[in-house]
Amino acid sequence: MLKRIPQYAPQADLSLIKNAYKYAAKAHENQNRYSGEPYILHLLEVAKILADLELDVITITGGILHDVIEDTNTQLSKVKEEFGEEIAMLVNGVTKLSRISFKTQEEQQAENFRKMFLAMAEDVRVILIKLADRLNNMRTLQYIPPFKRLRVSRETLEIYVPIANRLGISRIQWELEDLSLSYLEPMKYKAIVNRIAKNRLEREKYVESIKETIKKELQKVKIEAEIHGRPKNIYSIYTKMKEREKDFFQIYDLIAIRIICNSVKDCYAILGLLHSIWKPMPGRFKDYIAMPKSNMYQSLHTTVVTSQGEPLEIQIRTWEMHKTAEYGIAAHWKYKEKIDLKKDKKLEERLSWLRQILEWQKDLKDPKEFMESLKIGLFQDEVFTFTPKGDVKILPSGSTPIDFAYIIHTDVGHSCVGAKVNKKIVPLDYKLKSGDIVEILTSKLGRGPSRDWLKLVKTSGAKNKIRIWFKKEMREENIQKGRELFEKEMEKCRIEPSSELTKKLKNASIELGFLELETMFENIGYGKLTPFQVLSKIIPQEKIPQVLPTVKVKKQIDQGIRVQGINDVMIKFARCCNPVPGDEIIGYITRGRGVSVHKIDCSNIDFISAEKDRLVKVEWIKTEELFYPVKIKIIAGDRSNLVADIMLVFSKLKISVSAIHAVTNKNNIANIDIALSINNLDQLKEIIKKIKKVKSVLTVKRAKTF
Repeated sequence: MLKRIPQYAPQADLSLIKNAYKYAAKAHENQNRYSGEPYILHLLEVAKILADLELDVITITGGILHDVIEDTNTQLSKVKEEFGEEIAMLVNGVTKLSRISFKTQEEQQAENFRKMFLAMAEDVRVILIKLADRLNNMRTLQYIPPFKRLRVSRETLEIYVPIANRLGISRIQWELEDLSLSYLEPMKYKAIVNRIAKNRLEREKYVESIKETIKKELQKVKIEAEIHGRPKNIYSIYTKMKEREKDFFQIYDLIAIRIICNSVKDCYAILGLLHSIWKPMPGRFKDYIAMPKSNMYQSLHTTVVTSQGEPLEIQIRTWEMHKTAEYGIAAHWKYKEKIDLKKDKKLEERLSWLRQILEWQKDLKDPKEFMESLKIGLFQDEVFTFTPKGDVKILPSGSTPIDFAYIIHTDVGHSCVGAKVNKKIVPLDYKLKSGDIVEILTSKLGRGPSRDWLKLVKTSGAKNKIRIWFKKEMREENIQKGRELFEKEMEKCRIEPSSELTKKLKNASIELGFLELETMFENIGYGKLTPFQVLSKIIPQEKIPQVLPTVKVKKQIDQGIRVQGINDVMIKFARCCNPVPGDEIIGYITRGRGVSVHKIDCSNIDFISAEKDRLVKVEWIKTEELFYPVKIKIIAGDRSNLVADIMLVFSKLKISVSAIHAVTNKNNIANIDIALSINNLDQLKEIIKKIKKVKSVLTVKRAKTF
């Protein structure tokens, strides 16, 4: 690493890096990775990746120290004292919120990303360190437990790959994609790798002949350029096979030719030359020089049909464009120190997507909504559209005129009543295409958005602005509705208003996470909270049963279920989802049949949740004496003794099987449904794990319905 840095920054002060190494080595002295290697090796590998991106000494030092706060007893103030405020800020930005207690892993993940994006807005180098950290972790992922491998790979593909793409760092993006795929789809990954290896010599010979042809033609017109054959990464081949539903041998554009020249003028001259040699494929030309991608990527892309009749993708760019494509935003720090976003307009433009994330993340407090919006907002193809004045607006593929309206301004979106595309009226669900000139028609009456728009818009920004509008506009109505629902619930329980009750109500509202009573009533009004949930916190539990219908008495312990605040009520397990101990569950007060218990993610919950006051909190009572019906679905390659081998698993585990149904299709694939009785979810997981090891079994999963 110390040899690498002077190659691109001869004046760099390496003493800072040496000091950081000594400091980190001491702090992590007794720590090892899953592989058994000293932890300091991970930190040096992260720093080396940053050096390969030709980043400044400050960033590389931050890379060496990036885990010192999170994984040791070192305080941020100490890092600031030893290495200065700038490096301390980078280290703090990368550090997870691991020392704060969260209710769920999803909430922790959401808050980690919130913090990371806020730090990234202050200094983009935070995310460059995080990407280098994730890349080294992915390179050594084979050493961590299998369940964690899948979670980390999925998070990498859903969050870090699109961030690398947004920042234009293709060399990191492609490696993260391939590594993620190798763990998420190992069989498909190996199959593609093996097939590529078999055809390697033939393909290299073909590429050399193409390069030689282009080289001769360029010499004729005296244009200097370098020509490279770039094999597509494994993940891009996999996605093409998946999207086009084709076999490997039906994917022709496995290799792209890249031509790097000295000027924009030469780029267009080379394009014309190539189109005179080979016929261009219609609809496959893209001019990213005139209209750069949102990550400022620039190149000319064309696909031609060669003399052998095969499609060939060719990219043409200048050396400056090539540097941007390879290093992305990292190229801004070559020979530089901290960048001022306010002064660097080009860089600020490249990070407009980050500004959008920061805008809508303030309004999304729910971790599930935040993560969903983050994934949608990051991972999208783009279309290039224009305002009537010629300003370019880049939108995700599939966007509608409503998305276009909101990207112009929130008020334009709220007052949108129609749209013209290329001077013709179009419906609001029209899918915009690259090159469309869009004019938004607005009304001064201020009628506001429609709830149906949530189904039409593609961008997270538009969705969040529409949701916020309804939340604000309907606030007073929801507060009033919430009060009425709560008072109605109080009447059912025969509870009279009092100053003592009001005091308890305020305490309950704080306990539920609401600073104001109005906010709590608002949440009851739009259905995010039930009156029953509030009442259960402020009144004696013996009064709550009065809200229930009269039902046949049956001891809860017989069912292994406890209903919050209710004794001796009949319990019934919903047949639509068949919950078992270990599943997250919720109860629904039926009319005359007691409490029906559903899985929290049961599809019928959405249907019945219109009557939210009938939902009740339930929990499992630990008991090993009860058995619960469940159904599993097995898909396997058919063979002799398949069912016998599967049944042997149940016999060894002493599991009772009540029914089995097996069918083999024309492709010799067996579909097997088995009904059985188990004690809890852990037992089911053990059963599935054992069956997966049976020869020729492809997949095993719990059936949604019974």
